[in-house]
Amino acid sequence: MEQENQEKRLWFGTTLKHMNTFDMATLKLAIMAFVLFVISAWPAFANWVIKTSWVWFLVVWIIFVIPSIRKIWKK
Repeated sequence: MEQENQEKRLWFGTTLKHMNTFDMATLKLAIMAFVLFVISAWPAFANWVIKTSWVWFLVVWIIFVIPSIRKIWKK
C-alpha cells in the first residue's frame, strides 16, 4: 500500500507525474535527434552503426521494450 503512494522517478530524479504524453514524445524525439547527430558527427560511430547487423539492433530493442509491453498487458 505504501509503495503505491510513492512517486515513480526516472534515473535523474525527475518525477513522471509532472510529464504528460507530449513531454514524453518530445523527449523521445530529442534523444533520436541526438543519436542522429552523434552518427553524423563521429565517423567511427557511423562506421560501427553501418557495419553492425540490423538483427543486433532489433534484439536490443526487444530487450528494452519487454518491460513496457509487460506493463501494458498486465493492466
